[in-house]
Amino acid sequence: MKLGVFMVLFGDRSFEEALDMAASRGLKAVEIGTGGNPGKAHCNPDLLLENKAAREQFKKAVESRGLMISALSCHGNPLHPQKALAQQDHDDFVKTVQLAELLEVPVVNTFSGCPGDHEDAKYPNWPVAPWPNDYQEVLKWQWENKVIPYWKEWGAYAEKHHVKIGLELHGGFSVHTPGTLLRLREAVGEVIGANLDPSHMWWQGIDPVQAVAILGKAGAIHHFHAKDTTIDPINVNMHGITDMQSYSLMQDRAWQFRTVGYGHDMKTWADIISALRLHGYDYAVSIEHEDGLMSIDEGFTKAVRNLQQVIMEDSAAEMWWV
Repeated sequence: MKLGVFMVLFGDRSFEEALDMAASRGLKAVEIGTGGNPGKAHCNPDLLLENKAAREQFKKAVESRGLMISALSCHGNPLHPQKALAQQDHDDFVKTVQLAELLEVPVVNTFSGCPGDHEDAKYPNWPVAPWPNDYQEVLKWQWENKVIPYWKEWGAYAEKHHVKIGLELHGGFSVHTPGTLLRLREAVGEVIGANLDPSHMWWQGIDPVQAVAILGKAGAIHHFHAKDTTIDPINVNMHGITDMQSYSLMQDRAWQFRTVGYGHDMKTWADIISALRLHGYDYAVSIEHEDGLMSIDEGFTKAVRNLQQVIMEDSAAEMWWV
């Protein structure tokens, strides 16, 4: 495995400074934003797609520091019912796929998107209960008319460009659990897989080790984010896991994101890393920082130190004792 970082953390630094930061901590991989929510601070597909020399310089900047690009990321909502918003996120995705092929990056990370509840809707609608039955009707319409048709078309496009799609299982989007990921994968094909982030499993009540096993057995993990979550045992009884309060209200929220090791102990993280290897994932472990109690530098540094204790970088040895 290769320990890496999602470079959106360092969006206020130049590309070269961000790469230096990653290399100085002994990392081996970087995940780079190319649009959508991660933004384009370090990579503008429009510029690199039309300029081969710029692409070569871009790759050299990464490789000369002993790094590789694990994924390009353009997390957005290409299924947004407002067509202008959907088009922007769709265009970012298409350009990112094109660029990933040219840069020989095997994975593009994004969200599945979430449609509205009918053709003229204005906002996304995320059904989370089977009753009243209206919600089942909305869910059926979304998957049959929007989610599956979109990803069938653009999954095939990604495959044609030799790129896998890592969908982050994230609340608020149609694909947010192992089950919804596998449903889409069954409909679309193996080009669809997870960008699995344990932090989003914990707050949904899903054990990340079991999520790794479920998805890993299906060969459906394309990328992995390293981020932690803590659940407040008092606040969760007040607000539930679908707490809609701002992330900034840290004393009141039911759960919040934390740096690796500050939500769950390192035995838990060792179990997650072991499960990844056991079930066939030996690629990047990409650190993401969204901890409201720590500075970016401190949170990043502590995540690196903690993960270095448990990540398995060497290939497994032969079982000489067998």
